[in-house]
Amino acid sequence: MTQPTSPIELTGAVARLGAVAALPPGFGERIGAICATTTDVAATAEASRDWWPLAMHWSLAGQVLQRAALVARPTDTAQVAAVVAMCNDAGVPITAAGGRSGVLGASIPLFGGVLLDLTAMQGIVAVDTTSGVVEVLPGTFGPELETELRAGHGLTIGHFPQSFDIATVGGWVACRGAGQYSTRYGKIEQMVVGLEVVLANGSIVRTGGFPAGAQGPDLTQLFVGSEGTLGIITRVWLKAHPVPPTEQRAAYAFPTFEAGLEACRRILRRGATPAVLRLYDAVESQRGQGGDGSYCVLLVLDEGDELLVAATMQVVALECAAATVLPTELVEKWMHHRNDTSALQALTRKGFVVDTLEIAAPWSALPAIFAGVPAAMMAVPHARAATCHLSHSYLDGACLYFTFAATPPADEIETTYVALWDAGQRAVLAHGGNLSHHHGVGLNRARFVAEALGAAMPVLQSVKQALDPRGILNPGKMGLRTVFGEVEWP
Repeated sequence: MTQPTSPIELTGAVARLGAVAALPPGFGERIGAICATTTDVAATAEASRDWWPLAMHWSLAGQVLQRAALVARPTDTAQVAAVVAMCNDAGVPITAAGGRSGVLGASIPLFGGVLLDLTAMQGIVAVDTTSGVVEVLPGTFGPELETELRAGHGLTIGHFPQSFDIATVGGWVACRGAGQYSTRYGKIEQMVVGLEVVLANGSIVRTGGFPAGAQGPDLTQLFVGSEGTLGIITRVWLKAHPVPPTEQRAAYAFPTFEAGLEACRRILRRGATPAVLRLYDAVESQRGQGGDGSYCVLLVLDEGDELLVAATMQVVALECAAATVLPTELVEKWMHHRNDTSALQALTRKGFVVDTLEIAAPWSALPAIFAGVPAAMMAVPHARAATCHLSHSYLDGACLYFTFAATPPADEIETTYVALWDAGQRAVLAHGGNLSHHHGVGLNRARFVAEALGAAMPVLQSVKQALDPRGILNPGKMGLRTVFGEVEWP
């Protein structure tokens, strides 16, 4: 059974937010009668962290932000429901986690309590090959899902995030993720047909199940992206596609990022949806694609039916006619290195502050965001770099993905990290972008949610109160109020 991948070594288990609150007398034993548990300090500390880059610095110092009092590992929905109901009755916070590949602290149990590890719930339950629908358990990792679907059924989900090897299906849905082929297959919210969810009181609900409907609001989408704050996802139904028989690749050089943006916009506006459409600024083109710093590289890949792929790539060629054609080997190079995370770990060990900020915006707003965000970040003391690429494109807009780095003194790592995020995120919001495209909110972005949602924030809070009146589900996340006290970060 596949287990979560540790982001970086953890040399201790000191909780930065203080001692974990004790569980009620006999509570751990009652949970242990339902499913496997552990209270081991090292094990609970390891389970209480994810790939959040700032937390990786803390790990090297032997620290976690907070540690769960107990880790529970249920094997089915009934066990999840029983554990959640027990936590609700006792007022004990509970935080769900899968592969813990998130980069924003979404699965950190800020107030201790129970960490619900869902990775014992793995595997495909059923496949409807006629309709192209797959029923899968939430702790299933990407490679296992794809391998079985392709080998046994000739199907693919088409969801390939950078965290593909270390992320679970439940995490994809809970954090509203996007794969690198999203322009062809959609983000995870377009892939989900239905969900099974355990609510805070332990009741089990099923949502969706149909290709379309008009039965009131779409309750499936209420839980997609809710990051375990509204319910615990225990089963997922996903759309599946025939394994593509054809693939074509292309690469182009544009003199400016803006010129490349316009070409991508025209491609999408003509109705073409290549699976991969990635445009890199001059710095990232030089660093990753062998450029000389004078041009921006566009990588294109499409897959599917031969006739449709040929038509798509013809549109791409026409809209890139003014660009310089580059070798398709650049796409192959990207394919081989697209999921590599070793650079993040190496730079973290050297004391660099490194992270990414990904947002979505209409095509009309993207040029201003491309100019404004790096400028805002580079104004932060100790900033060394702020670069950009376009990673996901849609009819009405696209995702820009900013990578930033800084080299602060050791005692200024946290303040520099916060300052870079504040500068970049608020520049995005000021220029018409959103809070997140696919990494979610978690803890790191929680302080921006009220600003991003505006008058809609009380609506989200009301939904939380209705579904989780005791506030036990992943408290302290998504910018939502919590009954357990103020979040002490940042």
